Amino acid sequence: MRALPMAVSRGAVACATPAAAAAAVPRRSMLLSTAAAGAALQSDPIRLMSTPKLKLRASAGAAQAAATSFSSNDEAFTWAKKDNRRLLHVVYRVGDIDKTIKFYTECLGMKLLRKRDIPEEKYTNAFLGYGPEETNFAIELTYNYGVDSYDVGAGFGHFGIATDDVAKTVELIRAKGGKVTREPGPVKGGKTVIAFIEDPDGYKFEILERPGTPEPLCQVMLRVGDLDRAISFYEKACGMKLLRKRDNPEYKYTVAMMGYGPEDQNAVLELTYNYGVTEYDKGNAYAQIAIGTDDVYKTAEVVKLSRGKVVREAGPLPGLGTKITAILDPDGWKSVFVDNIDFAKELE
Repeated sequence: MRALPMAVSRGAVACATPAAAAAAVPRRSMLLSTAAAGAALQSDPIRLMSTPKLKLRASAGAAQAAATSFSSNDEAFTWAKKDNRRLLHVVYRVGDIDKTIKFYTECLGMKLLRKRDIPEEKYTNAFLGYGPEETNFAIELTYNYGVDSYDVGAGFGHFGIATDDVAKTVELIRAKGGKVTREPGPVKGGKTVIAFIEDPDGYKFEILERPGTPEPLCQVMLRVGDLDRAISFYEKACGMKLLRKRDNPEYKYTVAMMGYGPEDQNAVLELTYNYGVTEYDKGNAYAQIAIGTDDVYKTAEVVKLSRGKVVREAGPLPGLGTKITAILDPDGWKSVFVDNIDFAKELE
């Protein structure tokens, strides 16, 4: 289920608060779940220990990074667009993971793909979606022991779920006790039928009518303070395509759909700019999007050439060996790039 031709309630943020340094917390999934770490939120979710073995790894990584240098910025940006990339999963924190899993499976029709508890680090992970992680976009939930609520913030917008029948889906959600915040009906200024609901933690989901889509979990919407700047960053640093852009002066917002393939076939990132709002409080609930790549070292170099911020240098995760790099966009939203081969091994 893919991103809709238009979403509603894009702006609907009466006042934006200064951007709070939203937390990214210790590494969390089998792969790179950097979602949370108890109540104390960290600025860098992955901490490297200073052991001889890790120093050797770091040296090897530095040597590989040096060997990936591009001869020009154009060569780097061209490589990023040709790299084998797709959105893997979105990571965020919840206060009651079993309650959330029940809501997503019973009300939204998702499947629990895998779940694991790590008592020594005091967290639990669960992956949910509409198809196998090898091919489909997924949700990664993180529950940190003893933390029962998070601040979703004003910057996070919503997740998109495409369905054959919005009205029936909304009635099922209502029957299960779900909160419907926007009844089914055409999107403002368009014909696509949509509705809005909230999950137990207050995350908003846009339910949109799009029959037959291969990817029901179709979008992640984030608010940005400068849309053109954000588009340029995701095109150059992340190798995404601008799929479409639409200005809505009547409602004072502009949206841009960014991704690695058509909206009706792939999950996309929806960026929303509300007129006059340049900063948002990001809260501490939403964590990041994970993106697959054939080379995390080259990816990190491209990000730096794009004047982006690399918050976790490219290299293998201690104990796992999965190679990743973590970056921030100009608005402080985080993305983690994961080596495609390593990710496939994680799922075996």
